[in-house]
Amino acid sequence: MSDSASGHDGVISSALTRDAGIRVPILCGAMYPCSNPELVGAVSAAGALGIVQPVTLTYVHGRDFREGIRAVRAITGDAPIGMNALIESSSRVYHQRMVRWVEIAVEEGIRFFVTSLGNPRWVVDLVSPSGGVVYHDVTEAKWARKAADAGVKGLIAVNARAGGHAGQRSAEALLDELAPFELPLVCAGGVGTAHDFAVAIAMGYAGVQMGTRFIATTECDAHAQYKQAIVDAAEEDIVMTERLTGVPIAVIRTPLVERIGTRIGPISRWLFRGRRTRKLMRTWYGVRSLASLRLSLHGGDASRGYWQAGRSVSGISSIMSARDVVIDFERLAVEALQFIPPPHAETVS
Repeated sequence: MSDSASGHDGVISSALTRDAGIRVPILCGAMYPCSNPELVGAVSAAGALGIVQPVTLTYVHGRDFREGIRAVRAITGDAPIGMNALIESSSRVYHQRMVRWVEIAVEEGIRFFVTSLGNPRWVVDLVSPSGGVVYHDVTEAKWARKAADAGVKGLIAVNARAGGHAGQRSAEALLDELAPFELPLVCAGGVGTAHDFAVAIAMGYAGVQMGTRFIATTECDAHAQYKQAIVDAAEEDIVMTERLTGVPIAVIRTPLVERIGTRIGPISRWLFRGRRTRKLMRTWYGVRSLASLRLSLHGGDASRGYWQAGRSVSGISSIMSARDVVIDFERLAVEALQFIPPPHAETVS
């Protein structure tokens, strides 16, 4: 594996810090519907990288995309931000809109892109002439191969402890499986404490991506009961449900989940398997989930909404500011890494 991170003399350096232009190798994972401008901006201002999620910015928060980026910039100053592009082409209209969003992001100076749910080739081709870098979400080697062939610069390794659409491998197993691609790997899933962060770095990851930890922050505009549910939840309270998007997604077990179960019906399952009906079902479930998750963001009624979270809830015991999360993680990880041999002989500056 190449360019994993290591710490020395108060600095954590890796391919991710260099590619993203950041001090702390932490990405605030793009979250629908939780990536509000204040959260994204606070993470970047603290020295990590906030990732803009365009559907959240425009649909949930009602911003014009360009204006929304500038609102985030007003918080971050000169600190960089990133953008998430969900590139699955289930709709031609959606694809055209995403292309335009990426173009606007480049025009506004964004140079770090996280792609998922499709072939990232067109994003790589679009952003590379301006110096843009693409990291792609993967859960196993077959998707990593497609991403590598498309020219991405790094991989977001989504493991079984992640929130949202989690993978099936452990962080350790996924690291071993993806190592042959010799691309920087970012650990996504199970990082809720500074210790988790240090362990991921010591394992050989170039950085981490966190979502659940950043929902439970003062800057995130999720409902207070959603944040408290993350603080109160144990690992066994995280379940995988198909009822939200049609494919398994990690959520907190709530009265709604208990009432309706976690499995889609046989007719829906059959339609998802059909060549001609798969895209229709994805579109239908996608539109329905947008409305449901938007409701749950600001709704405190656990009997009606879905609250996404990963198994990192087991280490989250308080609601903090996003700035303090980044600073504490950096300080404690640097201290821990003084006593852990680096995974390879990279020179840290």
